[in-house]
Amino acid sequence: MDIRTPDWVKDAVFYQIFPDRFAQSVRVAKANHLQAWGELPTFHKYQGGDLLGVVERLDHIASLGVNALYFCPVFQSASNHRYHTHDYYQVDPMLGGNDALREVIDAAHARGIRVVLDGVFNHASRGFFQFNDLLEQGQDSAYLDWFHAGPFPLSAYDDSKPANYAAWWGNRALPKFNTDTQAVREFLWKVAEYWMQMGIDGWRLDVPNEIDDDEFWREFRRRVKAINPEAYIVGEIWGDAHRWLEGDQFDAVMNYPFTRPCIAYFGVDSIDNRMNEASGTGHVDPIDTAGFAQRMLQVSQMYAPEIVQAQMNLLDSHDTARFISVVGGDHGAHRLALAFQLTYVGAPCLYYGDEIGLPGGPDPDCRRAFPWNDEASWQQDTLTLIRTLTAARHASKALQRGTFGVLYADHDLLIYSRISGSEAAYVLMNTAQDVQKAPLTGMKPGTFRDVLSGTVLKVTGAGTLDVPARGAVVLVQA
Repeated sequence: MDIRTPDWVKDAVFYQIFPDRFAQSVRVAKANHLQAWGELPTFHKYQGGDLLGVVERLDHIASLGVNALYFCPVFQSASNHRYHTHDYYQVDPMLGGNDALREVIDAAHARGIRVVLDGVFNHASRGFFQFNDLLEQGQDSAYLDWFHAGPFPLSAYDDSKPANYAAWWGNRALPKFNTDTQAVREFLWKVAEYWMQMGIDGWRLDVPNEIDDDEFWREFRRRVKAINPEAYIVGEIWGDAHRWLEGDQFDAVMNYPFTRPCIAYFGVDSIDNRMNEASGTGHVDPIDTAGFAQRMLQVSQMYAPEIVQAQMNLLDSHDTARFISVVGGDHGAHRLALAFQLTYVGAPCLYYGDEIGLPGGPDPDCRRAFPWNDEASWQQDTLTLIRTLTAARHASKALQRGTFGVLYADHDLLIYSRISGSEAAYVLMNTAQDVQKAPLTGMKPGTFRDVLSGTVLKVTGAGTLDVPARGAVVLVQA
């Protein structure tokens, strides 16, 4: 089995952006009826973020050590989240249109930052032209076989009746494509090709398991990789993804099996399961250090090493409550989880605002506007930690591509290694409220630097090292 994933992803730090809430530019004309920037979000109101706002905040993004952007949908849609696609060939005018995306791609690439778009190919919207034709023409529509519909007339707007067409989870606003129809398959593949030719670096695929057709995704991969062999294809699969990770469909998936143990361990004393149960993560039971270490070893070995190095590791997303809120506002727990995320195997993905401790409950609260004009609310220690650890990661092949191994996991101490050839890095984590002495047994002898404190020390493979209360030591070879 020949499995190859894009080489650049193994060294990537992703940043997920929800466009309506990240940043605004005066260069994009604004609608009159917008919610005020920073008000608590609702399911339907817009706050007016746009893509040129992203361009104007690239200095901030680059300062985080980010070298890849993942955008929630940007195509024309009658929803603030834009998963209700109207036109797959047009960037939403509220975001600045196609020219704004062109500017994002060019400006990001000039900084060495890749751009991955969200592909919503399982379903469209009631405003999608072909479905609108079906609503107008009924069974005489030329696009009758593009959807699973009938009997007519369709109850697209009558909530008193069940939807008489296939829709995502029964949501009548999201009619499901009939991907058995060749014209539909060609349409979706050509959309993927069009934006690849424009210069994007890959696709994040929304609920791709709901297109239950491996050959559809094999052809999707062939066409995308024919344009750019280094394109990244990452699927939103929440559970076991072996079916799609055999080298002929996706390169990786959003690694939610990484997320849940991080909540369970770092938030052990403060988990707010009301947040989880209202989010995609569901109820999370606390686990101890030994249990966490065992689970993360399993996660690091779930798939072929080539896949594991390309997994998108996230603590939160637009579909979940924010990590800081899930752990009851415990910024110490959040920083420990970030330290683990940024030193674990795979590609870490920060959700916009993670770097400043932006709170948020389940959808839509997890989609708050970035508080650019309220730096007093920013968690500066969190921001500094991220910048320090991403810099260390980019400078260390061990932290980027090394294997993951557990050296010690007991009570409040976790020690793990990242080994890449002759290069080693070691991470020592202390979840206790006081300083702990960590054994250095099993470490490769040599001179190491703690990237968090700047301390240089010689490791002999014996002795102990003090690890700060609720803190970490990240040792890289000096």
